[in-house]
Amino acid sequence: MGEMGDFEENRPGTQENLQPRGVDAMRGRGLGALRRRGIYLLPNLFTTAALFFGFYAIVQAMNSRFETAAIAIFVAMVLDGLDGRVARLTHTQSEFGAQYDSLSDMVSFGAAPALVMYEWALKDMGKLGWIAAFVYCAGAALRLARFNTNIDVVDKRYFQGLPSPMAAAFVAGLVWVFDDFGIDRDIWLSVVAWIVTLFAGITMVTNLPYYSFKDINLKKSVPFWVVAVFAASLAVISLKPALMLFMLFFAYAVSGYVLWGLGTRLRSVG
Repeated sequence: MGEMGDFEENRPGTQENLQPRGVDAMRGRGLGALRRRGIYLLPNLFTTAALFFGFYAIVQAMNSRFETAAIAIFVAMVLDGLDGRVARLTHTQSEFGAQYDSLSDMVSFGAAPALVMYEWALKDMGKLGWIAAFVYCAGAALRLARFNTNIDVVDKRYFQGLPSPMAAAFVAGLVWVFDDFGIDRDIWLSVVAWIVTLFAGITMVTNLPYYSFKDINLKKSVPFWVVAVFAASLAVISLKPALMLFMLFFAYAVSGYVLWGLGTRLRSVG
């Protein structure tokens, strides 16, 4: 019934009197159960923290603290990778958590990188600048919506298009590495930022295959050299974090094109 039905008297022959009395009681119990339903705290704390750092990146960009803004996006990416794993380990997955995580991703990996790039280098390009930022933001939204609808359809070994956290890390890495080297923002830098922003935004909505690393079993024993390589990699990254992380995520961003060129295609499950 509509809103008017809430105030209509229970006259003989109205819809309310034609329904069994038990229906209202069942509805009351159902609504009460919905109101009492809580949410799992632990995984949603990680999601909230990721959302905070995404919003924090926007605030810092507005205050021209671009290196801090870029680092905040990287922190949000780490926290986003933890919330799902914590939920699975503690058996606290929920539909609410999945929806909340998607909305958090849109802020941290959609709006935040677009606004950081716009404030950092695209603002002086006028319409071309904000159009590139919008293309990135829209690409992230479409990428997240497609991921949510195709999650049980696409081969889990590969992502369909560049994942939004990786795209955000690629974009934020550019900001971080240029600020870390103290390079002055000039027109050529704006052009580079414009190309990178458009590239990341468009690549997110392609059908290019990106390795998901989901078939790696972390519970399985590995040779000693694997741990040694991992430790050495951390040491190399620590020498120049901004440059190394940017190169890492740049390599991942172009890996989809390489896999596609080698003939790898996404397959539907079932």
